[in-house]
Order: sequence, then C-alpha cells, then structure tokens
Amino acid sequence: MRKEKEEIRIGIVVSEFHYDITMMMLERAKEHAEFLGAKVEKVIKVPGVFDMPLAIKMLLQDINIDGVVALGAVIEGETEHDEVVMQQAARKIVDLAVQYEKPVGLGITGPGMSRLQAEERIDRAKQAVEAVVKMYKRLK
Repeated sequence: MRKEKEEIRIGIVVSEFHYDITMMMLERAKEHAEFLGAKVEKVIKVPGVFDMPLAIKMLLQDINIDGVVALGAVIEGETEHDEVVMQQAARKIVDLAVQYEKPVGLGITGPGMSRLQAEERIDRAKQAVEAVVKMYKRLK
C-alpha cells in the first residue's frame, strides 16, 4: 500500500502531428503536474492521435504509472478525417481507462477546430493533468 503523502506518478502520451502546438501542450502539462505535486515518470511521443491507444495501454500496464495524460491537436481538414480520428481515439482511450482502472486525461483538442483555435487551446493540457490527479485521489 502506498503512503498517503506519495506523489501521483503519471505518464504522458503526446502526438507529434502539429508539433509546434503539441510540444507547447507537453510543456504546460509538465509544469502543471509539478505545480500539483505529480511526477511525470515517462513521456511517449507518437506520430498522431490515432496512434495513441497502444502507447497509453503500455503506460497503463506499468505498475509505476498511476494515470496517463493524452495530448494532441486534431485540426479540421477538407474531409471528415479529423472527426473519425478523434472519435476512434477517444472511444479507445475511455475503454483503456476502464479496463486498467486508472485515470486517463483527455488533453486532445478538436475535432472541427482551426489552427488558430488549436493554438488558443494549448492550456487545455493543464486541465487534462488536473483531471488525472483529481480522479486518482478520488478513486484511491
């Protein structure tokens, strides 16, 4: 049994697609984790949001990880590709959280947003970290 004062240990999975936006999201998430007293144990960079579930699963299987934060930006294109990617990724991410009984914060912005809107939503990464920390504390 872990002691009450031990910090939560989180993993972060971040999409490299829209790198300039997602790497700023990663930095904000790391800063906010430190502010909340959480320790970022591992960061896995994946090519895109669609590629996240496997990396999230690997982190959730790790006994040294208490929760995972998923970070990405799904920007609207000329087709409905952004909607398909987001729907499928979100569904699988929820399934993994339930399966492994560990919180996963959805810090993926979109779909249907412009690049400008994505830039304006970079701070949503902090909310995803906060959600993981709150859920972990409330469920333990």
